[in-house]
Amino acid sequence: MQKRIPLRQCIGCRTMMPKSEIIRVSKSPEGVISLDTSGKNPGRGAYICKNTQCLKRVIKSNALNRAFKTQIPECIINQLQEQLENNEASNGS
Repeated sequence: MQKRIPLRQCIGCRTMMPKSEIIRVSKSPEGVISLDTSGKNPGRGAYICKNTQCLKRVIKSNALNRAFKTQIPECIINQLQEQLENNEASNGS
């Protein structure tokens, strides 16, 4: 019997993807918003596909702001953009 793979929905394109192939942004119980590279930080999480088109859609529609019911700091958006650019650069070569 195979182990079940957890799926999560991207807040940009609404597609279901395996948890390991998607980026998690978390809001801790204290209200701190950060990138969750381990996928195990406590608190509320929102997931974004690992492509820049989805991130642009998320930024334009303010989907992260709605998911966390607060204003997302610009530094978090910049970290997401850097991580996606690095991911696409490593996959392209």
